[in-house]
Amino acid sequence: MLGFAFAWRNEAAFRQELVLAVFLVPAAFWLGRTPLEVAILVASCLFVLIVELVNSAIEAIVDRIGHEQHALAGAAKDMGSAAVLLSLLLLIALWSGIAWERFLA
Repeated sequence: MLGFAFAWRNEAAFRQELVLAVFLVPAAFWLGRTPLEVAILVASCLFVLIVELVNSAIEAIVDRIGHEQHALAGAAKDMGSAAVLLSLLLLIALWSGIAWERFLA
């Protein structure tokens, strides 16, 4: 619980993604027509939060070691951010695909 509290207090991206999940998780029960679709939609929201927490942990560790510029420190932070981006793109793809099936197919 301390990790959630720290992320809420110190990570704007986590707050934004959590607020998004608060709206998307209930919407998943409306959009998904089968339990599997609902599970996929909810899981994609949780996956974004998980990846954001891991990214924040990486950033905290790198910052704890030192604030001087180092190529590996920058690479670690950039790769964490890239992972968050991919998780968001996955969420968009899954939600779009299921919405397409529901409304346009």
